Amino acid sequence: MTVHITRRAALGTSLAAAVAPWPSRAQQTSTIRIGILTDLNGPNAASNGHGSVVGTTLATEDFMQAHPGIKVEVQVADYQSKPDIAASIARDWIDRQGVDIISQVNNSAAALAICSLVQEKDKVALLTGPASSAITGKACTPNHVHWTYDTWALGKSTGGAVVASGGDSWYFIGADYTFGHQLAGDTANFVSHAGGRVLGTVYTPFPETTDFSAFLLQAAASGCKVIGLANSGIDTVNCVKQAHEFGLTQKTKLAALLMMLPDLHGVGLATAQGLLLSEAFYWDMNDNTRAYGKRFAARMNGWMPSMIQAGDYAASWHCLKAMAALGVDKAKASGRATVTQMKAMPTDDTLFGKGSVRPDGRVLHPMYLFEVKSPAESKYDWDYYKLVKSTPADQAFRPLSEGGCALLHA
Repeated sequence: MTVHITRRAALGTSLAAAVAPWPSRAQQTSTIRIGILTDLNGPNAASNGHGSVVGTTLATEDFMQAHPGIKVEVQVADYQSKPDIAASIARDWIDRQGVDIISQVNNSAAALAICSLVQEKDKVALLTGPASSAITGKACTPNHVHWTYDTWALGKSTGGAVVASGGDSWYFIGADYTFGHQLAGDTANFVSHAGGRVLGTVYTPFPETTDFSAFLLQAAASGCKVIGLANSGIDTVNCVKQAHEFGLTQKTKLAALLMMLPDLHGVGLATAQGLLLSEAFYWDMNDNTRAYGKRFAARMNGWMPSMIQAGDYAASWHCLKAMAALGVDKAKASGRATVTQMKAMPTDDTLFGKGSVRPDGRVLHPMYLFEVKSPAESKYDWDYYKLVKSTPADQAFRPLSEGGCALLHA
């Protein structure tokens, strides 16, 4: 397996930067090519970025060991979380470099653009990073699957469970773009349906906001029991740190609706203890996840994987197995046929366990609500979470009938 990183990825340059091309399709027609579009240097790089490249690489290595007659190559680019750049890079990869699979894509707007492109070009998209539940709703296509999590699953795992445990009044602080609005809205619905109250919501300019103190104090002044953080990456990190600095966490519970392990590592247990968050994967769940964590950490300077970086492994593994079952030449000829094969085969890997890909492209697996440990409760490196509640795979994601996916009526 060869990893090619574009100059665009390495230097963060403009779209006109040179790309290291693969050999032509005529030279290597049987090689499967994966193009990873990710955030290598931006606010979400810790939970995506280089770790997503490692997760995908581990999957390709394991696959080629099991299928020595099939070669897999990987290309990587930093698309700067801009949908137009993502679409331009992906189109170039498909048209000129024979890419079969576009993977990762942590920004929802960019992911939606990629969904349209792979349908037009009859290729495959493995979306492990974006959050929008519309990806398997009105924006569903026969050429993509959505792995790991979405706004509906995060809201279900966090909102209803926290209300049931006594956190029945909420105030939301959300990022002022589609993701933040959808995440706050989905979670608010679950809070209300569980009998809780939403006392208010404030949206912060994105990505311009770094000082959240006024918004946090506004939320605390409402008298809410829970402040829900409908943002991600460095924004969530700043909110958690500033809430701790103002002493808000002594009286009010923080629920980070999308915060992942690498982000938490940067905050530290002394500041984040007691924080509630939902994930689809945690490295210390069982022997299999711990084994993956150790393999991953060996290539990431000791850092453990996020749920997205675990999803990169699982999505690539399942897609490659489906291509092998279908026949590589047939799979490369039609992304739609590959995704159909993925839906026909149960998912089964050591990270997420047994699951399935629904007709709308939603991958089903459990979701977990965790509470962050105190420093005294943590016994070893990266021992950060204690499990509060598990949501089974058949309950963790929006019901198939409620998403509005046109594939169900095709």
